[in-house]
Amino acid sequence: MVKAPSYLSRKHGTRFPLTSFSDLGLSPKVLSAVTEAGYSVPTPIQAGAIPHALERRDVCGIAQTGTGKTASFVLPMLTLLERGRARARMPRTLILEPTRELAAQVAENFDKYGKNHKLNVALLIGGVSFEEQNRKLERGADVLICTPGRLLDHTERGKLLMTGVEILVIDEADRMLDMGFIPDIERIAKLIPFTRQTLFFSATMPPEIQKLADRFLQNPARIEVAPPSSTAATVVQKLVATKGKDYEKRAALRAVIDAQTDLKNAIVFCNRKKSVADLLQSLQRHDYACGALHGDMDQHSRTTILQNFRDGKLPILVASDVAARGLDIPDVSHVFNYDVPIHAEDYVHRIGRTGRAGRKGASFTLVTPKDAKFLDAIEKLIDRKIEWLDGDVSSLGADDEAEKPAARTRKGKARKPEARQDSKPVQEEKPAAAAREPEMKKPAQDTRPMQDKKPASQDKKPANDDRRRSRRRDRDDDHTPVGFGDDIPAFMLIGAKA
Repeated sequence: MVKAPSYLSRKHGTRFPLTSFSDLGLSPKVLSAVTEAGYSVPTPIQAGAIPHALERRDVCGIAQTGTGKTASFVLPMLTLLERGRARARMPRTLILEPTRELAAQVAENFDKYGKNHKLNVALLIGGVSFEEQNRKLERGADVLICTPGRLLDHTERGKLLMTGVEILVIDEADRMLDMGFIPDIERIAKLIPFTRQTLFFSATMPPEIQKLADRFLQNPARIEVAPPSSTAATVVQKLVATKGKDYEKRAALRAVIDAQTDLKNAIVFCNRKKSVADLLQSLQRHDYACGALHGDMDQHSRTTILQNFRDGKLPILVASDVAARGLDIPDVSHVFNYDVPIHAEDYVHRIGRTGRAGRKGASFTLVTPKDAKFLDAIEKLIDRKIEWLDGDVSSLGADDEAEKPAARTRKGKARKPEARQDSKPVQEEKPAAAAREPEMKKPAQDTRPMQDKKPASQDKKPANDDRRRSRRRDRDDDHTPVGFGDDIPAFMLIGAKA
């Protein structure tokens, strides 16, 4: 006998069986669309959040990525919006997303589950013409899905009136509050009625971020169906030791990719946009079919690349963390972290792109000796040790020490080895230095103006000249001019009258 799925309410410590969507209080129109989409049993986060959302309560939902958090607010919103209509430039609900891709993905969910509704859905993201968006707002938007920056642009232009918003959804709450959107969200919250309903959903919620989230929630129902910052059990996680030079890391990545016999498609994550561009060129030179996705690309290119990856035309996607949050690409077989993420929470989101909806997945993270502290933070966050593929980075320490350049003296020259047989004793070098000392102390005889005494090399290498002057300031064996130096004004030479 197979037990029915269930979710655990941490507030009450009891388990509730998950039977079907019909037990959650959704409207017949929504249930019909869900059935047509092929779903019958809700996920734990859906079963926990939907009933509270239908009761008009604030909700803070925390669950692993890929567990259906988007439907947790889309389905109850469709049910609540069946009554009433939106007026021109006065949206009824507002959904904030950190990236354009996530916003477009939520709009697709409304199209799929809201096929039986006649709701106007407006998508406000960057990279799209203002005029077309204005026309949608003038018709009246029941659902407004946007990124914070574009929303404030329309508000400042006088195209939006936010006093009619009934429901505010902040998706990927930790990312929204952690990547610089706090001032924008605070401005938006002041434009919305205080009596609104607020829904927060995220895969991670660190304590410091939770304090910020509490400022926007009123007596929320906290639905936590999985340990915070936990990773899916269906994802096999491995660490790959590599040296820190770029060409060595790229070679190690290609070796790991080639070793995967079951690789269908993969996302390769980098920390910087420049690394994305460099790695893309390297992979293309080695005849890998791949594309890139990062924040500096225009919206049309980002949409095209992402669609080609979904359709299987590009098996490898090299991306920054713009692709790490919430993108629903169900059948990604592998994730490769070319760079260890600086923020441990990003690791959870990155590897969450694979192993979604119960499927198996694999993730490989390239680790250099300099990434030790970032790796420790990740293992502490997910509360587990990640296995190494072929030995850890400790075996690379000796090689890294051997590759270090020779120690340099203050003047930038390589220091001589201490035990050389052909080197002269230190005592033999003193007379030569003593012979140069009178010459160094000899005052200059040239009486040309000071501006004519600049060396010819000063214009060519001003930085080096500055360094030489700074070193001379530390020496006490040079001629030190007194007063005006060698250029004494003529009036100073006139004798005083008796």
